[in-house]
Amino acid sequence: MKYIVLLGDGMADWPHEHFGGRTVLDASETPNMDAMCRHGELGLVNTITPGFPPGSDTTNMSIMGYSPAEYYTGRAPLEAASVGVELGPEDVAIRCNLVSLRDSDEGPVMHDYSAGHITTEDATPLIEALDAGLRDLGARLYLGTSYRHLLVVQGVDPGLKTTPPHDITNKVVTPYLPTGEGQDKLRAIIEKSREILADLPANQLLKTPVTQVWLWGQGKAPVMPPFIEKFGLKAAMVSAVDLLKGIGKYVGMKVVIVPGATGYLDTNYSGKVAAAMDFLADGGDFVYLHVEAPDECGHNGIPEDKQKAIEDFDALVVGPIFEQLKTLGEDYRVLLMPDHPTPLELRTHASEPVPFMIYDSTDATEKRTEGYCEKNAKATGLTIESGMALFGRFTQRDA
Repeated sequence: MKYIVLLGDGMADWPHEHFGGRTVLDASETPNMDAMCRHGELGLVNTITPGFPPGSDTTNMSIMGYSPAEYYTGRAPLEAASVGVELGPEDVAIRCNLVSLRDSDEGPVMHDYSAGHITTEDATPLIEALDAGLRDLGARLYLGTSYRHLLVVQGVDPGLKTTPPHDITNKVVTPYLPTGEGQDKLRAIIEKSREILADLPANQLLKTPVTQVWLWGQGKAPVMPPFIEKFGLKAAMVSAVDLLKGIGKYVGMKVVIVPGATGYLDTNYSGKVAAAMDFLADGGDFVYLHVEAPDECGHNGIPEDKQKAIEDFDALVVGPIFEQLKTLGEDYRVLLMPDHPTPLELRTHASEPVPFMIYDSTDATEKRTEGYCEKNAKATGLTIESGMALFGRFTQRDA
């Protein structure tokens, strides 16, 4: 049996007036998801671990069968693994966003948490300048992807309070600066980053210049059992996002680097599909194929963009995967779902259960006529209590 997870990050949403009171998932043209859904098991799943916020880090860990309550130490250490940074016992990794703020009478406001979705190419000279300029404060900067980068320091309590920048779009940022043991060090790094970037010619040429770094998601390196030992499956991770690639590395998955994978609407969908199918055809058992674009478009709050992200996911990922799985000559199971809602109205993550669908090639019976969306999943009356329980249901193994 082959297993593949098709994860559309943040696809779930709330009813929206732009779609006549329907959710974007309900309003989108998704013939491939709908076709699989009619023959699959449909329901809702609670991916949010009690006591944790609705982040992509903990939700995806749980969907992979790993309990955040047992293994999670922070978002940034997972990303550190992805960019090849080995953390020492005293090192604290911190997510470092390149952001654009604007001035207001009340103080600086979070204008764009992604600095206009800056490209990695444009970000490279900025990160190099910041790394050189911040070393006297005991900070090291490492290049990630687009606006998402990594900072490593010592002497900071990983338990201090920080806030994701996408949670405070259009808000004054001062109340959300780091608070706790080590806050002075992190605030000094943020302030000096403003000075460095203000004088950097490469930054001033950008359509959306970066005003500073934003620090959040801190933690120390986790210890997680290998996926193949825990579940007996040879597995691969296909994602553009350092967070997902980092989780994959920590659990010993093969992390496939897909050229042109950006985490946005312009990502290389066909490259991701080819990477996933090549792995399964070459003896792999399990693929986690993650697409970030719906989440990014939810954070941006633009209904048309999120609809395009979902329809592209259906047409360019779900459809080709479904067709190519039929040529493998083996039985297979597909898990289709988001990790959490990213409502257009809220522009950040929410904690409601999300719709999931499990398709099994050995069961061709038609179970419904309705397609894949939140209301149809709720109508089934089936709710799975956790991501780990869903993983067990999908793989027929204990998580």
